[in-house]
Amino acid sequence: MRSFLNIIITLVIFSSWTQLKAQDNEDVRFEEIDTILNKVILKKEMMGGVMLHFHGLGLIFRKGYNASAFRKNLWEIEFTGMKSNKEVKITNYFSTYYNAKSYILGKLNKIYILRTGIGSQKLLNTKPYWGGVEVRLAYYGGFSLGMAKPYYLYILNQENFYTPEPEKYDPEKHFTEIIYGRAPWVYGLDEVKFYPGVYVKGGLNFDFGVYNTSIKSLEVGVAADGYPIPIPVVANIPESYYFIAGYLNFTFGKRYNKF
Repeated sequence: MRSFLNIIITLVIFSSWTQLKAQDNEDVRFEEIDTILNKVILKKEMMGGVMLHFHGLGLIFRKGYNASAFRKNLWEIEFTGMKSNKEVKITNYFSTYYNAKSYILGKLNKIYILRTGIGSQKLLNTKPYWGGVEVRLAYYGGFSLGMAKPYYLYILNQENFYTPEPEKYDPEKHFTEIIYGRAPWVYGLDEVKFYPGVYVKGGLNFDFGVYNTSIKSLEVGVAADGYPIPIPVVANIPESYYFIAGYLNFTFGKRYNKF
């Protein structure tokens, strides 16, 4: 036990010595001396990552700056898919065609959302000198553009039963008996309809990066998108004026003072 402690003490002393030597060396990489303990102040930051939520997933990009020691302001852009909680997946296990793809029963449109807005993060708990996690209260808001792409299915032709044709789903004439399966995603791209609206988000941001220059964060919260014109998603279900979902962001990036 005493030998183990001696080794740990030796490593700590050696690490501290090498860090001091690195600070005296102008050629050393900045990241090697930029620890939480050194308290290097960096005003700007840029990051990107992935977003998971109850009804899909997406991508996120943020750019911000420190307005004060306790608050940072950010600009963000997100692109995400959005599903309805009323969707039911159908798989033609007993289909004559072994390679038939599953589809969503009654789905009218695939929904995508593009958000762009501003936000702020207020410091709740700073990292201790040995590292740890920084916690911030985060809130955002801005413009939300809903995009509805018609949902296409392969439909069995009554005249040529063995040659299914891609058609935009129509609940009045497309029944499960004649639906072969889901058509490729590219169908309907030229028929996308746009629904402008607004969004708000709020949650907690946890930054666990080791260096000030390096951002590694996780954010948990709730996002809500609202539209003055409702978006049709699933047949026989009221059109959606809003979408609300919990989300989880993983972002990675850097902090800097240049530019």
